[in-house]
Amino acid sequence: MHHFQYRDGELYAEDVPVRAIAKKVGTPFYLYSTATLKRHFQVFDEAFSGLPHLVCYSIKANSNLAILRLFANKGSGADIVSGGELYRALKAGFPPKKIVFSGVGKTQREMREALKAGILMFNVESLGELKTLAQVAKRMGKVAPIAIRINPDVDPKTHPHITTGLMKSKFGLDVETAFEAYLFAKEHPNLDILGVDCHIGSQLTEISPFVEALKRIKIFVERLKEHGIKIKYIDLGGGLGIVYGKESPPPPSEYAQALKQELAGLDVTLILEPGRVIVGNAGILVTRVLYFKETPVKNFVIIDAAMNDLLRPVLYQAYHEIIPILSKNRPKLVADVVGPVCETGDFFARDREIPKVKSGELLAVMSAGAYGFVMASNYNSRPRPAEVMVNGKDFYVVRKRENYARLIAGEKIPPFLENKSA
Repeated sequence: MHHFQYRDGELYAEDVPVRAIAKKVGTPFYLYSTATLKRHFQVFDEAFSGLPHLVCYSIKANSNLAILRLFANKGSGADIVSGGELYRALKAGFPPKKIVFSGVGKTQREMREALKAGILMFNVESLGELKTLAQVAKRMGKVAPIAIRINPDVDPKTHPHITTGLMKSKFGLDVETAFEAYLFAKEHPNLDILGVDCHIGSQLTEISPFVEALKRIKIFVERLKEHGIKIKYIDLGGGLGIVYGKESPPPPSEYAQALKQELAGLDVTLILEPGRVIVGNAGILVTRVLYFKETPVKNFVIIDAAMNDLLRPVLYQAYHEIIPILSKNRPKLVADVVGPVCETGDFFARDREIPKVKSGELLAVMSAGAYGFVMASNYNSRPRPAEVMVNGKDFYVVRKRENYARLIAGEKIPPFLENKSA
């Protein structure tokens, strides 16, 4: 459910015509709906009512400060995977005791920053990381709160690039190695065991993999208990899918009910790390048609957005619905929707049946609120797009479009090249 709907044949974001925003801001730009963001968070959080839980929004899905502040104001915690995301989380107003730090490659600097901030816990992913964290905490005279990420070897049946819970994945530890890590942490004065962490993948459309992973975690928690290690938190990560096209993911209520049944009788707080399921359908990418190109074998709709603005189609072979801002009766055709970047992989859709559009028309690339702008780059020296947030009848630019000066702001020509004869 989202608040991007046609009214009298024109696409609106809440109560604002998308055309009006494009006229003011230019294209391409990302557009987020406040009402959708609020509703999605509320529906997800309320699904777990009656169960001790903490929703930690996964910042990597969309890290714009406006969106982060919205979730912080709603009482959300934050799941971070870098020092930069920690910085954003604190700037946005997330309480440190609602921040969990995930990721396989935390640096010592990032560890120090997180310990200084006083976060809830580190989700540790290797023995090397655990020992390094213990050393950093000792030097700082602090105790590091931890959970250890278990790799349950559960197949989430999703795209290989977003599968994280198999034995061959780079994430987490196998059960036996994780057990050794817990025994090490138990005896170390600068480590405080708080929880067990698990995350099996992203864009899951079935509940059964989550349940299977949780069953294995419960067995592991009982094993820890037998060795005098009490667990306060079970962090099950995120991964619940959304509708991009024809998917049929379960609603949060069904997901929550299944987890509640498995957790019955356990004295733990459940931590959840939703990202895509909250923001994915709360955002769109608005772009303008530059040219329509016909060849003897294929049609191309060339738009002013490109793979540097939205990487998902080429990286994950991901489907995004593409619709015209003005809906009207017109013939359809089969075409590739492509951008201006000098790569064959610069496409948004291939062999897609779409309404016949013409130069100057606006299109909306749907379900672009997650892993959109956060993965944008300056490839081909293209400025990254603006980000806009709608709230009812008003809209706000929450990130200005980059300009050419910004593209080279961090670059410097060394003195030996200043001489033209060099």
